[in-house]
Amino acid sequence: MKTPVVWVTATLTAAIVITLSFLIATTSRGETIAFASSAGRLEVQTVASGLVDPWALALLPDGRMLVTERPGRMRLVTSQGQLSSPLKGVPAVWASGQGGLLDVITDRGFAENNTVYFCYSERSGSGGRTAVARGRLVDGTAPALDQVQVIFRQDGPLSSGSHYGCRIVQASDGNLFVTLGDHFSFRDEAQNLGNHLGKLIRIAPDGQVPKDNPFVGRDGAKPEIWSYGHRNPQSLATNPANGELWEIEHGPRGGDEVNIIGRAKNYGWPVIGFGIDYSGAKIHEATAKDGMEQPIKYWVPSIAPSGMAFYTGELFPAWRGSLFTGALGGQMLVRLSLQGNAVTGEERLLRNLNERIRDVRQGPDGALYLLTDSSAGRILRVVPAKW
Repeated sequence: MKTPVVWVTATLTAAIVITLSFLIATTSRGETIAFASSAGRLEVQTVASGLVDPWALALLPDGRMLVTERPGRMRLVTSQGQLSSPLKGVPAVWASGQGGLLDVITDRGFAENNTVYFCYSERSGSGGRTAVARGRLVDGTAPALDQVQVIFRQDGPLSSGSHYGCRIVQASDGNLFVTLGDHFSFRDEAQNLGNHLGKLIRIAPDGQVPKDNPFVGRDGAKPEIWSYGHRNPQSLATNPANGELWEIEHGPRGGDEVNIIGRAKNYGWPVIGFGIDYSGAKIHEATAKDGMEQPIKYWVPSIAPSGMAFYTGELFPAWRGSLFTGALGGQMLVRLSLQGNAVTGEERLLRNLNERIRDVRQGPDGALYLLTDSSAGRILRVVPAKW
């Protein structure tokens, strides 16, 4: 698959849509700050504060939210911003470097079974690895996770604290897709089908391997693997327009990528890519190679993308069909306009907030919910302004 690439440089190309004719009004601690936007005036509300390095947000049917904090806590948050005590039952996590308690999602049948899935970095010997667990949310005055079971553990050289990946998506058939990083120091392992480093896996809700996975029965290959050649994928979502799985991963110095994930496809890391090493040294053989997939978009320099969401709501008609992703290093919310599987433009939002945006979710009310990644982390709600 060779798909046209949209390249964004530090100067921003004409493909980037930045419209200065509207304002976004942001309320934070009683202050109002003006921003530029293409969708009219918006208000960014602080729903909850007092979170420590929040990493992922799951919206519950009753309007509450389940949020993870990287040091190892999971909490329920009401729509009024009240935080529960940390849920009991969360396994011990290795909160070192980039590791800790990371993504969380609800089961498609959550209203009936209260099941959640989450992933985290787990200590193993002298290092860490990504683990995936499931549990049942027990509600009440002291909410907890019950019947917790680890359903997957990453196999391969251990991480010293970097590149865990760890985003989860549940497909319409109930199976789980999970992103796994290359552990930074072992980038060549992303091409080795004999371990889980730099891979995207597909497992059943109980951790079993689906029989139709592409590498089942292949000697020397892990049967959980769905795609490979990834670096540190921290964004994953299903495109509601066509059901395809989209992923965004961190490059080194340059080369963050947006990919459409295909069965058994090789996404090239570290053989091909668009960045350089942190030292300035060359990493890749080239930017393209037969048998390896091209991204549909990449960023040079890097923006350090994180959580992503396709927008289908009614609150922002002009943005319907867009893809949103948070940016950590770029400290902004990024909107990509799409036409089919092509990226046709980019808009950079909320830059003056000076916040690392860790996760992006669309709420049932059509609002955008964001997590800010800091020791004073917040949940933000983006809605049209009323003034």
